[in-house]
Amino acid sequence: MFTAKPRAPQSNRASAQKTVDLPYFDALLKLLHSGNAAVEQSFGRHVHWGYWEHPQAALLSATDFAEAAENLSRELCRAASIETGLAVLDVGCGLGGTIAHMNDRYSDMQLTGLNLDARQLQRARDQTVTQARNRIDFVQGDACRLPFPDRSFDAVLAVECIFHFPSRELFFREAWRILKPGGILALSDFIPAPVIVPFAKIRLPERLSRGFYGKCNVQYTLTDYRQLTDRTGFTLLCERDITRNTLPTYPYLRRLARQAGYFNGFAMVETAALELLSRLRLIKYFVFAFEKGADDSAPLMG
Repeated sequence: MFTAKPRAPQSNRASAQKTVDLPYFDALLKLLHSGNAAVEQSFGRHVHWGYWEHPQAALLSATDFAEAAENLSRELCRAASIETGLAVLDVGCGLGGTIAHMNDRYSDMQLTGLNLDARQLQRARDQTVTQARNRIDFVQGDACRLPFPDRSFDAVLAVECIFHFPSRELFFREAWRILKPGGILALSDFIPAPVIVPFAKIRLPERLSRGFYGKCNVQYTLTDYRQLTDRTGFTLLCERDITRNTLPTYPYLRRLARQAGYFNGFAMVETAALELLSRLRLIKYFVFAFEKGADDSAPLMG
């Protein structure tokens, strides 16, 4: 089995855990612990938006949403050209849903999930049963300081989490370092239209900036990603707008909150604002894929 090789002392693990400040995960884990069946079916495996091939036909049931969440992981795996026999790292792995997705569909895989939050990792370990000669490991660590040797993975995934990272550029450089030549980094992110970026940069009081989803950097535009690709030495393979395929997520979240009897003012306001901006095409949901070339000499810091 692949064993992570830490780049920092083990004492950093405890301090890393203290930096986790995601109120929505606190709420979700509490709801899951309470045994709510609809929440368990919807978010017990994946904790991200759904993907509907035909969004106008969305049923907005727990079963429908669980399938849509599975589909989003499928789209990221497609972008990363995942196939049998690869070594794959899922950064910000949540409750292990994308690892489980690959475990169910491929064999002879080396699957590693990384997260800062020990609670999420423990649930991932508890509910993931290794299949088809796969090897699975869940590691606590920082996305901007990946605790793995150089050229360890064929693919790196970051499903709907990069906006929580302290630096996209540091993460890209770390992904470059641990990818094998020809390896692929695939991720999903919320991309703002340039016209709203100045508003996103307005500094808010600490409590408001933290909100329900934690601190999120939603200021990174398509131009920023293209420039980052050039600076870090990757080649852009995929830049796909799937906003319309994710829109049924919002009415489903409202329905689920009513069913679960859950009310949080920050959650309602932030989710409604994101839905409005998404429907107005002022924030779009993108899937990206970036390839590391055969020449794996480290790109210069710019």
